[in-house]
Amino acid sequence: MATPPTGTVTFLFTDVEDSTGLVRELGDAYIGVIAVHRQLVRRAAEKRSGYEIDCRGDEFFLAFARADDAVESAIAIQREHETHQWPGRHVRVRMGIHTGEPAVEEDDYVGIDVHHVARLCSVGHGGQVLLSQATLDALESVDVRDLGEFELRGMPKTERIFQLVRAGVDNDFPPLRLSSEPGAGLQGEPVGGTLRKGEGKLRVALADDAVLLREGIARLLSEAGFEVVGQSGTAEDLLLKVRSYAPDVAVVDIRMPPSQTDEGLRAAQEIRSKHPGVGVLVLSQHVEPSYAMELLAESAEGVGYLLKDRVSDIDEFAAAVRRVAEGGSALDPALVTQLVGRRKRSNPVDALTPREREVLELMAEGRSNQAIGERLFITPRAVEKHITGIFAKLGLPPAPEDHRRVLAVLVFLRA
Repeated sequence: MATPPTGTVTFLFTDVEDSTGLVRELGDAYIGVIAVHRQLVRRAAEKRSGYEIDCRGDEFFLAFARADDAVESAIAIQREHETHQWPGRHVRVRMGIHTGEPAVEEDDYVGIDVHHVARLCSVGHGGQVLLSQATLDALESVDVRDLGEFELRGMPKTERIFQLVRAGVDNDFPPLRLSSEPGAGLQGEPVGGTLRKGEGKLRVALADDAVLLREGIARLLSEAGFEVVGQSGTAEDLLLKVRSYAPDVAVVDIRMPPSQTDEGLRAAQEIRSKHPGVGVLVLSQHVEPSYAMELLAESAEGVGYLLKDRVSDIDEFAAAVRRVAEGGSALDPALVTQLVGRRKRSNPVDALTPREREVLELMAEGRSNQAIGERLFITPRAVEKHITGIFAKLGLPPAPEDHRRVLAVLVFLRA
């Protein structure tokens, strides 16, 4: 299928169980194993007109125009993995299938259905295929086991989850993964078949290639009341964990393997773009204004940039993580000083007209030009005109190293 299906779409999300353990056991041989895994998944999906949305590491995100094709693909993938002769222990794949009507943007899907299927997959076990009620309703005929009603984190209502029953195999699995286990998409304790929300611990995914620092930060966050749902040594693995575990905030070092330049920054930008509900806090050894400008290009909402030295102040660091997770911002004072300290001699915001102040306030909320126009009932051209006036009155001329939109917001926040 050359183009993504539209309208009613069924998503199939797959993930290899304990892939980290496989890497440790197989070493270099894991490269061949993951290549075979991808071949088996793609072959099964292509036979049933599946559209490959993304493949990252050991994870696949597929779309089908028919729910039956998605289920048949899942069955074929499981069968192929179970009968293949692997070099070590069997590669076991967990899967989630959900049907919805997502929006399509630049050959990519956006909306709650994307998060729904990822979280459904994350609570299963290797060899298990979980279906949502919406998918079951869209199927012509299928054998399933009703696992009960649960509350998937971030979903607007409780969800009845079903397990696909396959002939000739063991269909007994442990209970769905709870929030106490890394990677779980559920929270709380099951009461009468329904999983209730817990005490509201904020979930954190953490990435730093320095093992000791990473473990230290994880321990600090755990002691401060956060739930660390995943740790990564590479930016790529962080993206996998964000997609699978849907944390409230991702904490990532800017410089990550393999080049030790800006892999962490790139990962942070991708998270902001594809997972707007996840806050991003980047850590850096030094103040790097150009990197900060890239990260803050659209808004300062749910974004943080701190020097690693700040981690030593546990209370301040925990407060910064919590603020970013809840949609606020946390910018290192040293960064703010470099960005706007030299520019402010008085309060330039007083020079703005009432309309310009309204536009700037909406910019500070992270709204795009189009959203600002819709809120104020003015045309995009009028919005651009007001923003040009704001830049001029705040003394923010064009400069290659500066992002004027962000600087304008920062000046407003400090006024």
